[in-house]
Amino acid sequence: MKANHPNNRRNNQKSVASCQSCTIYQRTLAKSVRLSGVGVHSGKSVNLTIKPAPINFGINFRRVDLPTAPLVKATFSRIVDTSLATVIGEGGCIVSTIEHLMACFSGLGIDNAICELDNYEPPIMDGSAGEFTRHIQAAGIVDQDAPRMYFVIKSPIELLGEDKSVHLYPARERKITCTIKFNHPVIDEQKLSLVLSEESFVKEISHARTFGFLQEVEYMQFFGLAQGGSLDNSVVIDENGVVNEGGLRWPDEFVRHKILDAIGDFSLLGMPILGHIILYKSGHNFNHEFLKTFFDRKSAWETSSLDTLDLSEPPETDQASELV
Repeated sequence: MKANHPNNRRNNQKSVASCQSCTIYQRTLAKSVRLSGVGVHSGKSVNLTIKPAPINFGINFRRVDLPTAPLVKATFSRIVDTSLATVIGEGGCIVSTIEHLMACFSGLGIDNAICELDNYEPPIMDGSAGEFTRHIQAAGIVDQDAPRMYFVIKSPIELLGEDKSVHLYPARERKITCTIKFNHPVIDEQKLSLVLSEESFVKEISHARTFGFLQEVEYMQFFGLAQGGSLDNSVVIDENGVVNEGGLRWPDEFVRHKILDAIGDFSLLGMPILGHIILYKSGHNFNHEFLKTFFDRKSAWETSSLDTLDLSEPPETDQASELV
């Protein structure tokens, strides 16, 4: 591991100055962190240990409660369900509801880690990625002796549904714009756009909590889901407004959490995107469908490290402004 690369950093100064949301090198944790809690759907206790990992390892989950302690790589090809949360699996072993933890890794620029857990869901904590973020930052994040690779968007990619869409446009930064609409006066329509960096993720996104409508939560719990859900780990809305005694952390906490979920979902591509993601009423399932479209459009992107790009030059196409 390398904490500083002075010669290379000088050589890449132009690129980094043009992309404050980007990091040149792969990164991992400086030391292990441990968290405990309950799974939001299972309601079962779970212990999570996040460990440093070598270069090019990616993010992997190890189920230490199962024989042979199988390893599941957090990547698009391992997605097995997106109906209520993002679930990955391989060989009969699943890990569910990984999106908040994956968003944390992506938001903090961590490429390599091993997540050991003794149940099939990471702990929900307070319903956001805030606790994961706080513990990992306290442990420290270190650069590794290998370049970080990016998906560099060359031409637009889009997926259109009846009332939802995902667009991805070329950009010289990691940017995300999200619009949500709900038929409830507390939410109504909310929109937020930001350049994704470690600082913006920590301050603007990481503490946004998952949310649900009281009637839907009660329905899911009746059918054995959301067994770990409570006012301690989610924002609950009824016909009168927010049920939680403390209210919201931001007036637009709902769209911030949708961005958190999307960051986690898109991280399953395996590398960060250098481009502008624009989401309209999208969720886990539609995000997953877009990832399929992404890999079907290989001519629309290339993979590259920052030292081979001149980020001071604008991308060839920029149609994103028409949608934001």
